[in-house]
Amino acid sequence: MNETFILQNQDKLFFGKSKEWVDGYDANAVFKTPHKDEAVNQMFEITSKDYKQRVKVISCALDEKALPIIDSEIMPAPLPKVPKPPKAGEDLFAEPAESPEAVAEMDEEPEEELSFSAEAADDEDKTQATLI
Repeated sequence: MNETFILQNQDKLFFGKSKEWVDGYDANAVFKTPHKDEAVNQMFEITSKDYKQRVKVISCALDEKALPIIDSEIMPAPLPKVPKPPKAGEDLFAEPAESPEAVAEMDEEPEEELSFSAEAADDEDKTQATLI
């Protein structure tokens, strides 16, 4: 058996194993089935949940690793990489480590010291309109 069926939508994205649309550059993440009726059923489920999707079933040959060989003419532009979620033991609120160049730049520019005077605060209170 050297043929499989995959699903593609109107944006040229392929239906993935994780039930989301992928660009197909990782052939292992693409949903594939050797049975056309199973692909048609999946297509029906997708379009039932989201009526805006225009899905078609595509027949593909398989390589030696049983992954679909997708024709380059139907491939979409690559999707942007999504950062991986943090691991279970990592601190979600930790500050990222600063590079030595950034630390050197911070040392070069001294910060101005802010001052506060009570007279300026009193002047602002007199000029503001009273709210009812």
